[in-house]
Formats: sequence, structure tokens, C-alpha cells
Amino acid sequence: MPVAQFDAAVRATDRLFFALLPDADAAAHIAQCSQSLRSQLGLTGRPIATERLHITLHFVSDSVGLSPGVVAALSAAVARIAVPPFDITLDRAKSFCRKPRNRPFVLIPDKDIPALNVLQQALTSAMAQAQLGRQAASHFTPHLTLLYDDRCVTVRAIDTLAWTAREFVLVHSLIGRARHVVLARWPLRA
Repeated sequence: MPVAQFDAAVRATDRLFFALLPDADAAAHIAQCSQSLRSQLGLTGRPIATERLHITLHFVSDSVGLSPGVVAALSAAVARIAVPPFDITLDRAKSFCRKPRNRPFVLIPDKDIPALNVLQQALTSAMAQAQLGRQAASHFTPHLTLLYDDRCVTVRAIDTLAWTAREFVLVHSLIGRARHVVLARWPLRA
């Protein structure tokens, strides 16, 4: 009987990342905006489910399963972050057109949100000091993905979508199952 061979390219099943989630009212308005833009622009991609809408702050890792103690280690690393609550305003929509297909269609702010950048940098710093996760990219482009589509849509103004960020969360994404589980929450505070 032949010996079983292991697939050298084992696919990740689990993703961890820190994010900001819109409150329920904002998420409902974003979902409506997504449907409206999809229709207006002739996009065919499936909108992201309302409960999965988020702004990624820091990607931690992809893995097969979750390592024991990972949430505790991540929690310890970010426990001292102190950034007061701040307003998020998204008033532009566009596609990221780097790929030939399956392009993210996103909402972005027209103006820089300094507190958002401070929070993202604090997370990046805390993760680097604790030697956890992947190093963050040198450039942070805050965005909220609405759907993926093959079309490339140039930047356009939209009605303002806003909420006050009062916490950041650690999200466990079950890859390929369109499911996000919030593992931990930290209030924003001065």
C-alpha cells in the first residue's frame, strides 16, 4: 500500500487581522450604498455580507488552524494601545486595479484621518515589538471593501458614510467560508 503524500502547498484555513467595524446603522447604510453602486455601475460581484464589512488595520497571519494561546499573546501585545475614539468618514468609491480580475471595489476617505493612522501605526509597532504576525506594509491605505469585480472603476464621489470608531477588534476569518468571528475587542481610549 503506498504511503500517503502530503500536499506541499497546504492551503491556509484561518486568517487573523485587526480591524475597525462599522456600527449597525453605518453597516446598514454601507450595504445599501454597495447595492446602489453595484447597480449604477453594472458590477456583477457579490456584495460583502453586512456583518463582514470592516477596515483592516493590521494583517496578522494566515494559518491552518489557530495556535493555542494566540489570542492571549496578541491581546498582551496590544493591551496598552491608547487612541481616543474618532470619526470615520468614507466619501469616495473606486476599484483597486492592480489585478487583471477579481478587483476589490472599495470605499475610501477623501481626506486623511490622522487618528486612524495613529491607531494603525500603534498596532504595527506593538506587533513588531512582540515579534508577532507579519510586518505591515510601509504604506497604509484605509479602505472598506464592498465587493470584488473584474471591472476597474475609477474614483468617484459618493454620499458620505460615517461612524465613530469606539473600539478595534481581532477578527478570525474562516478562509473560503465567508465567515468572520470577533475573538477580542479593545475600547478606544485616551
